[in-house]
Amino acid sequence: MAPNDLIIFNHQEIRRRSLKVFRGIPADFYQWKPDEEAMTFLESVRHVLEAVHLYHVIVDRRGNIGDYVSPWDNRPYTNLEDEIAFAQPYYDDFLTAIKAYSAEELESIEIVREALGQRRKLGDFLLRIAYHESIHTGQLLSYMRIAGIERPNIWD
Repeated sequence: MAPNDLIIFNHQEIRRRSLKVFRGIPADFYQWKPDEEAMTFLESVRHVLEAVHLYHVIVDRRGNIGDYVSPWDNRPYTNLEDEIAFAQPYYDDFLTAIKAYSAEELESIEIVREALGQRRKLGDFLLRIAYHESIHTGQLLSYMRIAGIERPNIWD
């Protein structure tokens, strides 16, 4: 399996499990949050889905976010399935972009985020994007525990 195929597989496996968690959130809990500083369930799901698009832009621009305008800006929150459906084409584009990179490009292309003091090889950066989603999915499982919501089994 090529390195980009492994990165795609990792992203897809994380997303498959994230969707189990997202879809385990009852609609009457969409606006629930564990404290005033936290995001709600629905805000957290959007954050995860939107972040993949933002990271894709960062990758395309080799680290410079520039004049990025999110497709989610001014988009009202509705429900989970709408959030998932809206994000899907952006996610598909992201995976297609990963597929197009050669093993050499994954090692030679650098993503430089000067404002954050970050310099990463593309392959490294793509794996860190998956890590971001994993962390937030775990956070949502924690929210569910605190709220007394039955948690889906993601360890299949």
